[in-house]
Amino acid sequence: MKILVPVKRVIDSNVKARVKADQTGVDLANVKMSMNPFDEIAVEEAVRLKEGKEHHAAGTASEIVVVSIGVTQAQETIRTALAMGADRGILVQSDTDLEPLAIAKLLKAVVDEEKPDLILMGKQSIDGDNNAVGQMLAALLDWPQATFAGKLVIEGQKATVTREVDGGLQTVAAELPAVVTVDLRLNTPRYASLPNIMKAKKKEIVTKAVADYGVDVADRLKVLKVTEPPKRSAGIKVADAAELVAKLKDAGAL
Repeated sequence: MKILVPVKRVIDSNVKARVKADQTGVDLANVKMSMNPFDEIAVEEAVRLKEGKEHHAAGTASEIVVVSIGVTQAQETIRTALAMGADRGILVQSDTDLEPLAIAKLLKAVVDEEKPDLILMGKQSIDGDNNAVGQMLAALLDWPQATFAGKLVIEGQKATVTREVDGGLQTVAAELPAVVTVDLRLNTPRYASLPNIMKAKKKEIVTKAVADYGVDVADRLKVLKVTEPPKRSAGIKVADAAELVAKLKDAGAL
């Protein structure tokens, strides 16, 4: 089984994002970048499928291909995935931040070439928070999809996914090939060891251009402005519980 894992280079989750002075976007200058955390979980699950760890049978996956669509520096993100255990990488180079539909179209073109049995990807990226690419990709491919996976079991040509919904847990089954987007509770990604980091430097990364795939990646959306969330107003101190109750009543909270 071949698994394709799309990964995205985003601002590190521990860094506070800064908005540009002209409000056209987020300032990425001199900011630490990392793999999107949800994508990291997808890579980890793919590697476990190959290693036969947790509840997966050994050798369920035979090859893990990682693909990233972005700037040249996204090669570093691919290398991280290779150090975790992926086999090879593909970088579709783009100097502009493409919209989810354009990403989905490019991924479909990659899928048409690679012909994977399973696409494992993060449910969303922590920068755009669109939660759209997985669903769009499944629609373009006309493949079954299972989103927000908290548990994944592969048996033969069937993927069984347990996912969180408002009312509790839902279990769905999909025939392969399929698109599965992963949630936080699926696993805890490993840290790449130094030997594996060194091995990753020798693994293949093929660089392609957006134009190589001949798909329409024109923007459909226009960003009007980007602003920081409003700052919380300062609280007040109360002397005792009685004063707290009185203040809450005055505020209409009780």
